[in-house]
Amino acid sequence: MHPGHKPENVAAEGAQRIRNVAIIAHIDHGKTTLIDSIFRAARVFRDHQRVEERVMDSNDLERERGITIRSKHCTVEWGGYLINIVDTPGHADFSGEVERVLSMVDSVLLLVDANEGPMPQTRYVLMRALRLGLRPIVVVNKVDRPHADPHGALDKTFDLFLELGATDDQADFAVVYGSALEGWIVRDPDTDEHEGMDALFETIIAEVPPPKAKLDAPFRMQVSTLAWSDYLGRIGCGRVLEGTHRRGEELVRTSTVWNSLDHDADGDAGDWSVTGTESVRTAHLWVTRGLEREEVDEVQAGDIVWLNGPFDVTIGDTLSAPDLADPALPPLEIEEPTVSMFFLTNNGPFSGRDGNAATLRQIKDRLDRELRVNVALRVEDLGRPDGVKVSGRGELHLGILIEEMRREGMELCVSRPEVITHTDAKGHILEPMEQLTVDVPNEYQGIVIEKLAQRKGEITAMHDAGTGIVRLEFNIPTRGLIGYRSDFLTDTRGLGIMASRFTGYEPWRGEVTHRDRGSLVSMDTGPATGYSLENLQQRGTLFVSPMDPVYAGMIVGEHSRAGDMACNPTKTKKLGNYRSETKEVDVGLKVPREMTLDQALEWIAADELVEVTPKTVRVRKAILDNEERKKASRSV
Repeated sequence: MHPGHKPENVAAEGAQRIRNVAIIAHIDHGKTTLIDSIFRAARVFRDHQRVEERVMDSNDLERERGITIRSKHCTVEWGGYLINIVDTPGHADFSGEVERVLSMVDSVLLLVDANEGPMPQTRYVLMRALRLGLRPIVVVNKVDRPHADPHGALDKTFDLFLELGATDDQADFAVVYGSALEGWIVRDPDTDEHEGMDALFETIIAEVPPPKAKLDAPFRMQVSTLAWSDYLGRIGCGRVLEGTHRRGEELVRTSTVWNSLDHDADGDAGDWSVTGTESVRTAHLWVTRGLEREEVDEVQAGDIVWLNGPFDVTIGDTLSAPDLADPALPPLEIEEPTVSMFFLTNNGPFSGRDGNAATLRQIKDRLDRELRVNVALRVEDLGRPDGVKVSGRGELHLGILIEEMRREGMELCVSRPEVITHTDAKGHILEPMEQLTVDVPNEYQGIVIEKLAQRKGEITAMHDAGTGIVRLEFNIPTRGLIGYRSDFLTDTRGLGIMASRFTGYEPWRGEVTHRDRGSLVSMDTGPATGYSLENLQQRGTLFVSPMDPVYAGMIVGEHSRAGDMACNPTKTKKLGNYRSETKEVDVGLKVPREMTLDQALEWIAADELVEVTPKTVRVRKAILDNEERKKASRSV
């Protein structure tokens, strides 16, 4: 049968011809690129159809940053089989998406970079897959790269399986090799011709078990992910575990909750309880074909489906037939936030110049919309008249939300990220910890170790592969990583690679020095002048250029010393009777440091804010008036 031909026997044989698989990996190991190659091989698109790269990364932010932010579903047909594929995020801030998605699939494709080998997020996603009893298929990717060591990467991956307690069956995994970018996967890279994806499809069909589905049992499914439609409301997605369901038939929605935050991640009996049930009916049912949702009248066991109705479905809800005696399933793991910041109204003098200066009500409304699908987010109204506290899984998680609000035309201010602490039974403060892995050239390892030690990082391992690059592993508080990325890139001349994952809570490590340099703070409002900036650049690193508008309390640069320095970047040179013909043609200004949103969030101190508008990112003091700031600092 032609690989792109629609299999007529799928419906007849039901779940036996369905394969549900997720692609998991560390960030940038090639998950979304692999799906591009799968689409081309399965002829999802017409021969002359123009298709962008990383077609699954449909969000503009995902394309720009080269990362997957939210899991995506697609379906391809090959050899008479329907293969449901889920592309999962690789960044640690979105790891909770991976946990929930794994409940919908029967196996995973574990992508490993042939050059880097297993990385921190590889360990995390593999651990979750093994705990669920899944038997992964290992895909060693990027074997065509210089310095690639596919067999070495496979050895390290096998060691990781054993380290994570894989069973004999799980450790006896299938392996394929290839280049997702070039569009080929083979069983043996040394002897097989580097062409086509047949080896991957054949391995999926042979190694991934069909869904354990009982068509003759009462209907039951669990909601694993959420989407939102302005026309239909909240849409739930999950795998049908048992039975069949026709649109409009009566269902029972059962909600459950964990009894404590300290439950076993595997969901042992007794850790959870039912919080409510209600009778509901579905208004819409969809399945995925290619990239598009296709509305259907009936779904059956083994299908991954989307559904919607006049009810407010949420993560972990069980939907079941009314005659099912014990329908409830254990709640799904919803990750707890580790970092928080304040989202505030923009009260600066330039408020409203670039976009819509959001009111507190507008900020709350936008965050309420985000809460409909972003289950890892928390919003607390602490009674402040100018803002609310927002908590998430990390700086990137919150930074993505801020960037989305900014692109919608909103102006707001945000505070420095702060970690969320807990207190144990003995009253000790516990803080979030990270496993940090850095790859750096040998000559820069000293400064990296020194800087991370100052941030309470403890080195746990060091690996030198003899290629001039050394891999260092640290156990470090999340606080220690806030604001470190820019220092790391500077210290390693941009040649270092840094990745981390949340590992849990440990006792407070003590104070961490966030920034050893102060700020250059403007005392006046107006356009910055070249004359003034030429003098200021001798005192630090500038963030503004001549003619950029500045205001009192705005930070125009980083001071070269500890402590803030007030300055006037708008000062002009007094005109005299005699001026040299060539004077001030070139005042010798250095190129200013342009602050991105991510860099600004990392850089600011506790008494500073990032002002975010659709066109500009500025940094400023929380209290703009110089005298008021002095009074506030004396009262602390």
